Amino acid sequence: MKFTSTRNPSVSVNFAKAVLDCMPEDGGLYIPEEFADLRKWILYTDENTSFSSIAGTLTSACINTEFSPIICETIATKAFPFSPKVQKIDENLFTLELYHTPSGSHKEFGVSYLVNCLETILTLQGGTATFLDATTGEIASSLARAIRGKNNLKAVLLFPKGFVRGLTKEDFVWNGGNVLPVEVDGDEKLCHALVREIFANRALVEKYNLTVANTANIGRLMPQAFFYPYAFSQLKNQVNGGIFYAMPCGNYSNLVAGLYSWRLSLPVNGFICPTSDEIKVDLEGNCEIMDSIVDLKNRGNADPASPSNLERLEEIFTTSSLMLKHFIYPAQVSKEETEAACQKLFKDYGIYANKSTSRAYAAALKRNDIFGDEGSSVVLVMRDHPAFDSEFIRHTLGKAPELPNENPDSLIPTELKHPCVSSPEEVMLIIADEL
Repeated sequence: MKFTSTRNPSVSVNFAKAVLDCMPEDGGLYIPEEFADLRKWILYTDENTSFSSIAGTLTSACINTEFSPIICETIATKAFPFSPKVQKIDENLFTLELYHTPSGSHKEFGVSYLVNCLETILTLQGGTATFLDATTGEIASSLARAIRGKNNLKAVLLFPKGFVRGLTKEDFVWNGGNVLPVEVDGDEKLCHALVREIFANRALVEKYNLTVANTANIGRLMPQAFFYPYAFSQLKNQVNGGIFYAMPCGNYSNLVAGLYSWRLSLPVNGFICPTSDEIKVDLEGNCEIMDSIVDLKNRGNADPASPSNLERLEEIFTTSSLMLKHFIYPAQVSKEETEAACQKLFKDYGIYANKSTSRAYAAALKRNDIFGDEGSSVVLVMRDHPAFDSEFIRHTLGKAPELPNENPDSLIPTELKHPCVSSPEEVMLIIADEL
């Protein structure tokens, strides 16, 4: 598989280039240039097929010109000692739970996969790479865990003042670890601005081999496409009709990844999501992307610090506009409908749902016109552990779940004895001194 840019179709790079130098110089985002046809393969999977096996097979199908099937299987096995869970909660309603990870976040799937791919690339090709990301904890704990003991990978993590968390002292570079935490004298917005400014300087990016661990990096986004064939393998012998996924929008990475699954010819019938500032419903009830009215040439560069995958979504609409109008089903959801959906999930099924999951379920309830009369099923995508949003759940239900014992590290605060920074120059001085 080759990768091109959302802003320049003449760009063509391999997977290694796309994940190491994750931001194309033209200001766009990397996207797959072509897709394999995996319809025959999916027929051989069932509820006994493991997630890591599916991930290894899809990795091999997508980047077999760079890695052998054995290497692809090894990457997936090392990346995924954990797995999503598919649960049947009603006759035609299932959940796809992505929070059964050490951090309790769905992000760990992408981070772990990206790290293991990069480790393989750097072992084969030589060299090093450094992640530069802004975070308040979730990425920190996942990334620190994934790069422990890796010789070729380090991470520079920018935290807002007072929000350093998700790390142990053994992770710090000055204690022999792979993580350089930097406390910023400001909020998360300033952290993102610093990352953005540094990545705007190509000389610095190339000097320190900088990349990111968020979904601006196609290597972080790609494994999210594994969720849907895994869910299908678990459900294929339980459902008779189509399968629709109801999901929160977030930064649209799971939606884009789901559509990539469809382009791999895997069985996907549609995606239901709440409307947002960027995704609306037009007068005919079809999906409309608001950013599309502004030409890409008139936009700023894609954001390496706090990415939106709308640009990738627009590219899919451009190449398959007629089909995709029948694949994405937005629904406008109010605050009251969100809270009612949260209450219904708990009352009917005993499920604690955070705000984003509740909005997705509310959207599914409003769009039952697309599946209600066909015997189809809805899979409710639950991204993060509901305890992360205990304030909303307690307000809505009067009580909230507790974080399980295996998931606390992303919330544990860490005190740094280093001075705070406030400029990209200060960040780079620390990087130069410590790395």
